[in-house]
Amino acid sequence: MVDVIIPVYRPDEKLERLIERLKEQTVQPAHIFFMQTLTGTEEDVKVRNLLQTLENAVITPVEKKDFDHGGTRNQGAALSQAEFMLFMTQDAVPVDEFLIEKMLGALEEEAVATAYARQLPTERTGIIEQYTRRFNYPDSSSIKSREDLPHLGIKTYFCSNVCAMYRKRVYEEMGGFVLHTIFNEDMIMAAHIIGAGYKIAYVAEAEVVHAHKYTYRQQFTRNFDLAVSQRQYKEIFDGVKSETEGVRLVKDTMKYLMKNGKWYLIPDLVLQSGFKFLGYRFGKKYKSLPLWLVRRMSMNKSYWRDGK
Repeated sequence: MVDVIIPVYRPDEKLERLIERLKEQTVQPAHIFFMQTLTGTEEDVKVRNLLQTLENAVITPVEKKDFDHGGTRNQGAALSQAEFMLFMTQDAVPVDEFLIEKMLGALEEEAVATAYARQLPTERTGIIEQYTRRFNYPDSSSIKSREDLPHLGIKTYFCSNVCAMYRKRVYEEMGGFVLHTIFNEDMIMAAHIIGAGYKIAYVAEAEVVHAHKYTYRQQFTRNFDLAVSQRQYKEIFDGVKSETEGVRLVKDTMKYLMKNGKWYLIPDLVLQSGFKFLGYRFGKKYKSLPLWLVRRMSMNKSYWRDGK
């Protein structure tokens, strides 16, 4: 049995498409737990009415001040009695009706505790982001374990709650997702899973459309938050290679652009990479920065409301 858990906050039309695809799945979830963060507007009622079009929907309201990347997902997981839990985001649209079936197939091996899906870009995200998606989500499946740490480095822990299925027994053994983290609750969980001797499957055949076209500023703030999370959990991330993977991505993307006659996009790539690098560097040193500046640099500004 599998349950689906989806945090919802100010969704766009992708949520409606996601719901339609969930209705079509060859393996139907027992429940779909929507954790609806309230906006305090009439939009809350419209969203709730949309969610209720699913017969197996269970809607839990969440006050905006109480939303937490790990905590809200844990709240949804606590409602589930299923053997497997599929966490998704509201903007991840399954490509076909076989998503849940293929994710479950990857968990047939008892040692595999988690499986995550391939994320595909849209045409509107641009060539650079499309290549980045192919770099991070290749077309061949793989299974990662702690034996891969020496050569994969931080990519051993790569996992995304955009669309990831967890064996509930192992999720509970790990204590659930970490609380009050600014970002990265999925990779932190993945590191614990790998450290405990379990495996993580990347399922290239299970596909969702999910991509964002970030501005330079958004690239900076997102990588700032990424580095903050890694600094907060330095016992996990300091012991693995990380920045070399980013350098390889930039080099491979540049080669791809040259090979395909898109050399004129190289300045854009350089600027994107520069803002990512600066955001990451500042995030690593966030403890030495004044709180007002940290708030300015962060994508998740509400995280700092208590002066963390």
